[in-house]
Amino acid sequence: MGTPETSREPCPDRILDDVGGAFGMGAVGGSIFHFLKGTYNSPNGERLVGGAQAVRMNAPRVGGSFAVWGGLFSAFDCTMVFMRQKEDPWNSIIAGAATGGFLSMRQGPGAAGRSALMGGMLLALIEGAGLMLNRVLATPPPLPADDPNLAAAMAGGGIPGIPQAPMAPPEAASSSSVGGWFGGLFGKKEEEKKASPSGGKSEILESFDTPSAPIPSFEYK
Repeated sequence: MGTPETSREPCPDRILDDVGGAFGMGAVGGSIFHFLKGTYNSPNGERLVGGAQAVRMNAPRVGGSFAVWGGLFSAFDCTMVFMRQKEDPWNSIIAGAATGGFLSMRQGPGAAGRSALMGGMLLALIEGAGLMLNRVLATPPPLPADDPNLAAAMAGGGIPGIPQAPMAPPEAASSSSVGGWFGGLFGKKEEEKKASPSGGKSEILESFDTPSAPIPSFEYK
C-alpha cells in the first residue's frame, strides 16, 4: 500500500485533479447542507421548493470556494516538492499553512497568521491520520520460499536464532504421563515386572514341580 504522497498524481496534473475533486466535494456537501437548511426555513407546503432554491443559490458558491482552496493548496504543494526535491508529509503541512494565510491576507497580518496556523494544524492531523491508517493496514512481507535458512529451519524443526524447548525422550514422556494417583496404583507393578522379567515363569514352573495333596478314595475294602 502506497503512502498518500506516492499515490497522488504528478505535480503538473495534481493541481487540476485537486481542483476538480475539491469542487465536487464542496458542491455535493454544500447541496446537502443548504437543501436541509432551506427545507427547514421554508413554510409548510413550500419546503421542497425552498430547499431546491437554496441549493441553486449556494451550492455553486461552496463548490467554487473549495475549488479555490484545493487549487492553491496543490500549487503550494508542488512548489514545496520542486524546492525540496522530495515527497513527504511536510510538503502538505507547509502548503496548508500557506494556503490558509494567503486566503486571509486581506484581513490583516494577524488574521493571516491565525489562518496559517489553523491550516497547518489541520493538515498535520490529516497527514498523521493517513500515516497511522497505512501502518495499521499494511500487510507483512511474505517469507521468501527459496531462503536457505528458512528451509534448514523447517527441516530441523526450528527457526535459527530462536531458542527451542528441549525434547523429552520417549521413555521419560511415557513415564511422566502416568502420574498422580493412577500412576501410583499401577506404576509399582510395572516396575516389578520390568525388574524381574523371568520371575513369573520360574514361579509357574515351581508350582508344577511341587507334589500335590493325595486324593482320597472311597473304595470299600
